[in-house]
Amino acid sequence: MKNSETIDTSIMVLGPAKIVSPIEARVAEGEARSFVGDDERILVNMLESDVTQAIRNEESPFSFERAGPRRKIYFDPSKLRCAIVSCGGLCPGINDIIRSLVLALYHNYGVRHIYGIRYGFQGLIPSYGHELMELNPASVSNIHESGGTVLGTSRGPQDIESIVDALERMNIGLLFAIGGDGTMVASAMIADAIMNRALKISVIGIPKTIDNDIYLIDRSFGFDTAVDVAVNVIRSAHNEATSAVNGIGMVKLMGRHSGFIAAAATLAMPVVNFVLVPEADFDLEGPTGLFEGLRQRLILREHAVIVVAEGAGQKFFEKEPRRYDASGNLRLHDIGLFLKRTIVDYFKNQNMEVTLKYIDPSYMIRSVSANTNDDVLCGLLARAAVHAGMAGKTRMLVGLCNNHFVNIPMEATIGKRRQLDCTGDMYMSVLETTGQKALTRLRGNDG
Repeated sequence: MKNSETIDTSIMVLGPAKIVSPIEARVAEGEARSFVGDDERILVNMLESDVTQAIRNEESPFSFERAGPRRKIYFDPSKLRCAIVSCGGLCPGINDIIRSLVLALYHNYGVRHIYGIRYGFQGLIPSYGHELMELNPASVSNIHESGGTVLGTSRGPQDIESIVDALERMNIGLLFAIGGDGTMVASAMIADAIMNRALKISVIGIPKTIDNDIYLIDRSFGFDTAVDVAVNVIRSAHNEATSAVNGIGMVKLMGRHSGFIAAAATLAMPVVNFVLVPEADFDLEGPTGLFEGLRQRLILREHAVIVVAEGAGQKFFEKEPRRYDASGNLRLHDIGLFLKRTIVDYFKNQNMEVTLKYIDPSYMIRSVSANTNDDVLCGLLARAAVHAGMAGKTRMLVGLCNNHFVNIPMEATIGKRRQLDCTGDMYMSVLETTGQKALTRLRGNDG
C-alpha cells in the first residue's frame, strides 16, 4: 500500500461519548481490562521504504483507528435497541458473528433489547412480512455449531428510505450489518440517509467475503475454513487422478476476482500441478498454453491436478451475453465446466485417452460451520464492532489490519478489492510448489 494514496481514515461519531462504560465500572471493582483511546492508531501494512519516505516527507504513515473498548460510551445500554442483519451469500462464521454480537451486547454492556432482522434488508421492508427475531444468550447459545445464518439472508437492493423508516419506527439505535461489498455500500447509504434526517442511529459493518479480498484487510472470516475444506477436496481429486491412467483431477474453488483460496489451498496440499486464478492470464492453445502443459505433464507422470478459481479465464466468454444477479453483480460464466469440456475435446483430437474427474464444492464450502481459527476471528470481530457501536461510532466497519483490529470508514474499502500480487511471495510460492510455467504466449509490443 503506497502512502501516496489519500484516504480519509477518520471515523464518524453520533456525538460526544459521555456515559461511563459498564466495563469501566467493573474495572473499578477489580476486573482487569485495558481501554483504547481514539488517538491510538495502527499502521496499514506498508513496505519499510514507504514508511521511511513518508517520514522524510513529514507525512503521517497511513493508519487506522485502533478498535477496542472506550472508557466512555454514547448509548445508554438500558434504553438501547439493537438490530442485526446478515445479507448476501453464505459464508462460514456468520452464526459465530451473530452469537458473539449478542453475547457482547448482553454481557459486556447490559443491552437487553436485541433483534435479528430476517432475510437480509428485506426484513426491514413491511411488504415482505418477515417477523423480527428476539435475540438473547439463550437463543444464540448453540447457533455457532451450524453453518449458514440463523437470521436468513437475501440478495438484491431495497429502498433505503424505507429501511430508515423501519429503523426509526422500531426505535433502533444501533444496526450491525454482516455482508459483502454490496451490503457495505447499502450500509453506507443507510448511514447517509440517517444523517440527512438528523437521527441518532449508528451503522456498523462486519465485512463478509469468503474470497478474502476485502481491500485493506488482512483476513476475512470464513477464508480459513474455506481453505481447510478445499484441501480435502484437492486430496480427493489427487486420489482420483492417480487411480487412472492419464487421470486428471480438477477442482473449482471460490474466488470471483481474487485467487487467495486457490493459492492457499494449493500451498497447504502441494499435489497441484496447475493453478488458474483471476489475476494471472492464461491461454489454452499454443506451445505455452494449458493444453500443451497438461499433455507434457501426463506424458511425464500419467496424472495431473488442476485447481481453478471461479473467476479465472473469463476472457474465454467475451462473446457471451452478460448476466447479473439480484444485487447487480456480474454473473460469472462457469470456467470449470468450460475447461472440463475443452480439455476432454483436446485430448480426444490428440488421440490420447484421459480420465477427467471434475469437482465443484463451492456450495458445500460456503454452508459449513466455521473452523476453530475462524471461530476465534469471528468473536474478536464481533466484540470490536460492539465496542465501536456503543461508543457512538457510525458509517464504519471493523477488520484485521497489520495483526490488529481497527475501525475503518466504509468509503475506504467499498468498491475496491484486494488481489493476489502475481510478483509477490504467495503467488511465487504457488509457482514454485506446482512447477507451473507461464501459460501465456509471449506477446510483442503491438499486443
